[in-house]
Parts: sequence; structure tokens; C-alpha cells
Amino acid sequence: MSRPRNENMSLIPQPSTTQAPSLDAAQPARPAGSDNPWTVFGICVFLAGAIWLVFGQTLHYGFVNYDDRVYIANNPVILGGLSWKGIVWAFTHDVNVNWTPLTVISHMLDCQLYGTRAGGHHLTNLLLHLASTIALFLVLKEITGALWRSAFVAAVFAIHPLHVESVAWIAERRDVLSGLFFMLTLGAYVRYVHLPRFLGRYLIVMLMLALALMSKPMVVTLPFVLLLLDYWPLKRFSQPSDSLIPRRLIVEKLPLLALSVMVCVVTLFAQKEAITPLPLSVRVGNALVSYVAYLGQMIYPVGLAAYYPHPGNSLALWKIIAAFILLPGISLGAVVARRRQPWFLMGWLWYLGMLVPVIGLIQSGMRARADRYTYLPQIGLYILLTWAVVELTASWRNRRWLLGGGAIAVLVALIVCARMQTSYWRNDETLWTHALACTSGNSIAHNNLGSAFRQQGRLNEALAQFQKALAIDPNDEDVYNNLGNVFFQQKRTDEAISCYQKALALDPNFAEAHNNLGDVFLQQGRMNDAITQFQAALKIKPDYAEAHYNLGNALRRQGKVNEAIAQFQKALALKPQFAEAHYNLGNALLQQGQIKEAIAQFQTALMIKPDYVDAQNNLAWILATSPEAALRNGTKSVELAERANQLAGGTNPVVLCTLAAAYAEAGKFPEAIATAQSALHLAETQSNAALTGLLQSQLKLYQVGMPFHGAAPTP
Repeated sequence: MSRPRNENMSLIPQPSTTQAPSLDAAQPARPAGSDNPWTVFGICVFLAGAIWLVFGQTLHYGFVNYDDRVYIANNPVILGGLSWKGIVWAFTHDVNVNWTPLTVISHMLDCQLYGTRAGGHHLTNLLLHLASTIALFLVLKEITGALWRSAFVAAVFAIHPLHVESVAWIAERRDVLSGLFFMLTLGAYVRYVHLPRFLGRYLIVMLMLALALMSKPMVVTLPFVLLLLDYWPLKRFSQPSDSLIPRRLIVEKLPLLALSVMVCVVTLFAQKEAITPLPLSVRVGNALVSYVAYLGQMIYPVGLAAYYPHPGNSLALWKIIAAFILLPGISLGAVVARRRQPWFLMGWLWYLGMLVPVIGLIQSGMRARADRYTYLPQIGLYILLTWAVVELTASWRNRRWLLGGGAIAVLVALIVCARMQTSYWRNDETLWTHALACTSGNSIAHNNLGSAFRQQGRLNEALAQFQKALAIDPNDEDVYNNLGNVFFQQKRTDEAISCYQKALALDPNFAEAHNNLGDVFLQQGRMNDAITQFQAALKIKPDYAEAHYNLGNALRRQGKVNEAIAQFQKALALKPQFAEAHYNLGNALLQQGQIKEAIAQFQTALMIKPDYVDAQNNLAWILATSPEAALRNGTKSVELAERANQLAGGTNPVVLCTLAAAYAEAGKFPEAIATAQSALHLAETQSNAALTGLLQSQLKLYQVGMPFHGAAPTP
């Protein structure tokens, strides 16, 4: 049988001269004022104000110890700013088992603009969220003709507390960036549908989708969303009574689907080490309950946490059964109501479908669910509920006032809740204290709160948190590593070594634990053992700046100064703002007699870290005692040494020794004598024989009005 001549078999449907039947008998009337540019502009201003009211506070927040340091603060490639080399790296490497090259490039650009000032990174997240919100409003208005309903949906999207995690968390740039390209894909698709369907317009849709996928792979379901828009409100299904999808619409989506499939493959490859082999029954049960939990949190957004621990096989059976009944029940209702309320089926399937990649059927990590996963999926529910309320109140008296007042009340309540939720992201302590208040059995929250306490020097509190984390999960190598850090700071070196060794027994490729164990050995003077550990860390993680730095220190203490210099230089190539590496490179250069080069390194260290006492002391010593007269500067030496002494509390005999030499070089011999005598008393009290001898020889010179010159090494 021959094919009918008028059948269109092209990949991209061509414009037709006949109008396809719509799902409704008549096209909905466009509300009055929907095309008024001033009204549209006013709504956009309102959306911007609401977002600023909720998220403007984040501009004063810092980075949090939840991937922010992995993605930005401790990532030398990203800290290096935008470069061709960095862009290539973004496309060829994953960060924390995620292949998101466009997001990585955006972080590089932020570092180029703001450095490590977290407020700038927060500002970018806020602006991207704002752009996504306005784009959502404009697209919905365009395809539905419903101005105020579209505005309300966009406003809920803008300020819902479930979206705080996506905006307030710098490392979750993936959501707000992919969200913007998601909205632009919708807009490009609407333009492609409404205007003559040229190949160029379709390629723009593909480009926007590709950019969204490279921002966050979760949007792999976007072709499915476009098909839902075809159903309603674009009404491109030619047979509304038929449950089958028109073939032409499926064929049209195939190139888009191919992009999604390619990104799925790349993502699975990147996350292969993070996939947790939980039983299928456990994964399905948690997925069903999570779908319902997200519904509850949308309506009653309290008790939101940065991390929800996976329940494993301890999930209550009644919850699984209830979810198994509720979800199919709603789905059946949506199918039954599809002719009169097509938005019901579209919105519900949008929600169900977009969550599939992150609902836990393929379990990555041990989280039950995450607020950020609702960022785009719940738009479908916002549309569903908004259109449902408008239809249900169609016959009400004073409907406009009631709907307007209700909308204002909802938005005010969401703003209050979202502002409060955003405040928890202020710092590590508030974030994880709140998470522990909202969840139980949360070893991740205990571990991260312990890390926050350790950074603040609250070691006993940190120790308690790490011990609680291990009581929940005794096989967490990260917690053993962190516990070892606390013991090391408390000078309980044997216990620190034991913890690091337990971490390495659980994960032999744990580069940080190798480095930390090497640091303990370095402090104990076990140079060979330390070097072995640093080399092991670098074999696992060649771009580990801290391991290069520590290896340099070990080699320098073995007298291998040239090899030490090479390691310090590698550390600085990876992390140019590494003040300690500049300082120790300066010391190594000083040992080699390269005094000018050492001065440059100490100066760089102080530019990065102005209150760096050791760098101030060593630079002041050189400026006061250098055998090269051209390098001495008594005035500057006094300035540096006085500042170092002030920071040291006036009780460090080495710093006082330097200050005495600086006073002598500046011609202030009474001050030099008094300071040297104070330093001598402290040195004798501490039984520091070498420093005592140096000070005694200095005092003899100062007492006869002569400065101390000719000593190249620091005291």
C-alpha cells in the first residue's frame, strides 16, 4: 500500500493551514489588562521585591561546610577564575561526582568577579532565581493568557520555603542556573510552536535544553514537560478523547530526548561510586513516601532541613501503604477529569515526572529526599492548585476580592516562613543545629556541626558531636578523620593516629586522611613516615595543595631544601592564595641565601594574611639584620615587629628578639636593650639555650650602641 501523499514524515512538523481541534470547545478569553505592559512590569517589580525580601539577607552570609568548600573555597581550579584551561577542565572533570560544566564555569566567573567573598556568590544565586521567576511568569502568561494566575504561580515559586535550599546554598547553583535555562527552553518552545516552525527555532530549543542539562542533569525530563505543555495549554493533541499521544509530537521530541539520554549516561558514569546498593523494595518504599512528603511540605513548609537521613528498611509500613493508595488515587482522578480540567493531569504529571530522576529509584548517597529536588517539579502543582481554586470559586460572590485577599494571605505566610528558613543558612552552626532539631538519627548533621565547632576552637563540643555521629554510623570514614583532627588539636596524638588509621581502613583512597596522618608524623619528627603518607595522598589526589605543602615541610626538615622548594611551588601553582606556602617557601629560600626572593615571599604572605605573625616576624628580622645594607630598613622593621609583638601578646621571646633588633637598626637603643632583656628573661624561663645565647650577644652590641647585623637565618 502506498503512503498517503499528504502525510508529513519530517522530523520537525511544518506549519499547517488548518487549525487542530482543541481540548475545549473554545479558547479561554484573555483577561483584561493581560497585555498592559505597565501591569506586567508592576508584577515583575513585585516578584523582584518579594525575592529580595526573602533572600537579600544571604548577601551577608558566608560559605557553609556542605559542599561550598568542595565547589569553591577549597577548589584551586575554580578559585583560579575564568580561563580556557578552566573551561576545558569543567567539561572533562566532575566535581563531587556531578558533571555540571556550565555550573562549574559560573562558579569560576564568580571567583573572577568576587574572589572568595561569599556575598557575591550569593548575589549571583539570587539574580538567577529572580530571572527564572520572571521568565516563568512571562511564559505562563503567554501560553495561558491568564495574567494573575500566572503571576501567583510565579510568586509562589519565587518565595516558597522549599526553594530556600536552592537559592541560599551557594553550591546548589545547579538549581537556579538550570532553572533559568529550563524557563528559557519553555519560552523558546512556545515561540517555535506559535510561529512558523523553522529549523532555526527548533535548534534554539535544543540549545537551551543542552545548557540546562549542563547546569544540572535533573532536567533530563524536560522533553516530557514539553509534551505536557502540548497537551495543555498549547492544545496540540489532535484527538482529545484519545489517551494515545500523537506520533508527530513524539517524533518532534526525539532529538531533545537524545540529548537527555546522553546526559543520563554521563551522569551515571560520574556517580557510579556514589550509587548505594539498597534493596529495590527499600528504594520503592522511600520513593512513594517521599512523593507524599513533598506534597505535605508544599502545603505546610515547616521542619525543613538541609539533610534528611535515609530510613533504610525502618520506614513504617503504613506510610508506604498510604502513599501507595494516595498517589494512584490522585493520578486516577487526574485522568478522569482530563477533559474538563486538563490542567489537573498536566500539573500532576509534571510533578510526578520531574521527580523521577531524584526520587531514589537509583539511590545516590544516603539521603531520603531533599528540599532542592522540588525546585522545578512543584511548579506543576502550583499550576494545578491555582487553576483549581479559580474554577471552584467561579460562582462565588465577591470572588475577585476573596481570591485577591486569599492570595495575599498565602504569599505573606510564605514570605515569613521563607525568611525564617533562609536565616538558618547564615552559618554552619545555625544550619546544622536546625537540621538536628528537625530530624533524628542524622549522622551527617552531627558530623558537620562538629566540624563547625572545631573551626571555632570549641573542641570538646566538636568531640561530642563526632561521637554522636559515630554512634549512628560507626562506618563513616569522614567522621573518624574529623575526630582525628580534634584529637590532634588537643595534642592527643596517639588517639589521632588511631582515628586516621580507622578512616583509612574504611577507605584506603581517602587522601585527606593520608595527609592528616602524615601531619601527625611530621609533628612527632617521624619524617620518613610522614613523607610516605604525603606521597600516598598525592598519588590519590595529585592536585592536593595541602599535601604538596606538607611534603615540602618534611623535606625541608630533612635538609632537602631544593626538593622542598619544588613542593612549595607546586602547592602555590594549585593554590596561589596559600599564605603558609608562601611563608615556608620564603624560609626555604632564606636557607639557600636567596634573601631578596625570601622577602618577596614573606611580603606576599602578608598581603594574603595581614595578621600572619610568623611572616611579620621573619620579614622584620631580615629588614633589621640582613648582611646586605641595601635590604635593611629599620623603620619598616620596627613597624612589622611591633605589630607582630602586639598580636603575640608580648610574651613570645622570638618576636621580642626581633623587635629588639629592629629598634637597634632604627637607632632606638634604650628600647632595644629593654626589649632584649625581656626576651632574655622569657628565653631563660623556657630553657631555650640557643635563643638565650643569641640575646646575650645582641645585648652586648646594643649596650655599646651597635645594631645586630650579619645573621641570615631567622631566630
